[in-house]
Formats: sequence, structure tokens, C-alpha cells
Amino acid sequence: MEDDPMRRRALLAAALSTPALWRARAQAAGWVPDRPISLVVPFLAGGSTDIAGRVLADRLGPRLGPNARVIVENRAGAGGAVGSDWVRHRPGDGYTLLLATASSHATNPAALPSQTPYDPVSDFTPIAMVGGGPLVVVVPASSPYRRIADLVEAVRAKPGALSWATSGVGGVGHLTGEYLKISVGGMQAEHVPYRGGSAVMEALAKGEVAYSFEVLASTAPHLREGLSRGLAVTSMARHPLFPEIPALNETVTPGFDVTTWNVLLGPRGMPAPVLASLNAAVNAVLAEAPVRERLAAAGVDPSPASTPEATRAFLASELTKFRGIVQRAGLRLG
Repeated sequence: MEDDPMRRRALLAAALSTPALWRARAQAAGWVPDRPISLVVPFLAGGSTDIAGRVLADRLGPRLGPNARVIVENRAGAGGAVGSDWVRHRPGDGYTLLLATASSHATNPAALPSQTPYDPVSDFTPIAMVGGGPLVVVVPASSPYRRIADLVEAVRAKPGALSWATSGVGGVGHLTGEYLKISVGGMQAEHVPYRGGSAVMEALAKGEVAYSFEVLASTAPHLREGLSRGLAVTSMARHPLFPEIPALNETVTPGFDVTTWNVLLGPRGMPAPVLASLNAAVNAVLAEAPVRERLAAAGVDPSPASTPEATRAFLASELTKFRGIVQRAGLRLG
């Protein structure tokens, strides 16, 4: 399976097509919540998804009504599956929402289907896209490798001798690392999964592993403080937070394009008026300059205005992409 950047960009462009229509629907519907809304983040506090969730929750309530409140609830476990499955069983009334990720709704279902008790697309109501960003190939500050080409060459020279870390088996970092292996024609290194991005960055700082694939939001503080060194980003282009770090696309593997992302979902069967109001509110929040600045500073690129239909199409496309990576890499997990 070859990832198709043009198709991914087309899906993103489709998300821009009818935001005005959805705003009009929301205004006509006039759904105003009369009790607190729970926004479930299916990971521990402090990570990139939690940061995005709290920024969103802070402004989403006022956009929904004068007395509306959105409370973040962390339900971590199994790469996001625990929190996601919990939301799946809640009523689709708008009072329980999920900030889903590439891991919870694409890579884990693709790599560990037997451990994912839900259909990532049909078991939920897509509401809107929130944001995303690249992963970073990171090495310890003391590493002898200063270019991604040097790291790839070293791994090839000593098959199986070097180790690499991710924040979990089947997560976006794991599958992105496997994708790099097959994209450069084969690399053999020992995969060491940790329990979250903070543990990965600590292991890197201590020199316990040779390299890692981690989301930009988790790596940014370590990169700024010089505790780790970024060799490449996984998006097609360099990221404005760290313009000195090249993209894999421009170095060892042209066309490489993988990003992590957050989308807002609800349980299946959400009524159209509720869906329209939530979609309009999320798009309005993400259009606020302070919100965009807070997300960007944390390494989360805020999404443009999106529709539920385009969000569903994007989810389906990403799931197909990562299933293809699992197939090409011959992964047998779980």
C-alpha cells in the first residue's frame, strides 16, 4: 500500500467545503446543553491529546451556551481503546464526547484488531477535525547521529543491534517506524515499547535507546532544552516550530507523509441538531487566534473548519492507510 498524499490533501480540502452550511444548521437548531459535557481524553494527562483537549474544552463551553461547561475526563489505557470504548457505550445525546487520535482510531485498530472492541468509524459520530502534526525521529543529545541518513546507515550496518522506542505497541509511533523501515528498503532494529511519550523521552535522555518516533508535542520541550536531537519530521514539509529539522520526504524517503491527529467524535446516533451545534462550536473555537496560538505552541497544528462528512471520510482513509502499512510490514501483533 502506497500512501497517497494527494488523496489525503483532497480529503482535508473537502473538510473546508461547507462549514457555512453547518453553521446555519446549528443556528437554526439552537441546541444548548443544560448540564456539563464530558470530553473524554483516552490518554494520561500531560500528553499532546490532553493538551489539545483542555484547550478545546476551555472555549467550547462558551460557544455552546452561556451556562455550558465542558469537563475533560482522562480515561487512559490500551492505546486509547479503554476511553474510546467507554464513550461508544454512552448515549448519543451530546453530553459525552471523545477526542480520538491516530492511535485510538487508526493504528491500533489496524495493528491490533482483536484488542480493539469497536469499529473506529461506524461506532462513532464524527463531529469535526481538531488538529494534528508530524512525528519526529529523535535521538539522544549524546547520539553520534546528526543526520537521518547517518542513523539509517548505522541501523543497516548492524542489523538488530540498535533499539528504538515508541509509546506503545500498535501506536502511531510504532507503525510510522515500521513504515520507515519498508520505505528505505529494510532496517532491522529492536522495538522497545514504553508506557507513554514522557517515558520514551526519559529513556532517550538517558541513552537507553538509539532513536524514537514521537509526536512533536511530546518532543518539543526536550528539543528546546537540548535533551534530545531531532533528525527528521514525518510530514511532507518541515514544521515551523523547528524549521532546521528536515522532513523524511526531502532526505531518505521521498513521498513519506505520516501525521498524527485529533478528531472530535461522539457516540453513534447523535441527533442532527446536536451534531450541527457541536460542529459549528468546534469550528468557531478553532478559528480563535488565541486558541490557534496555544495549540501551535504545544506542537498541535489546528485544523481548518471541517464538516462531519469530511471528518468521517478522513477517518476511513487513515484507517485504510495504516492497515496497508501493517500488511506490507508483515506485522503480527497481539
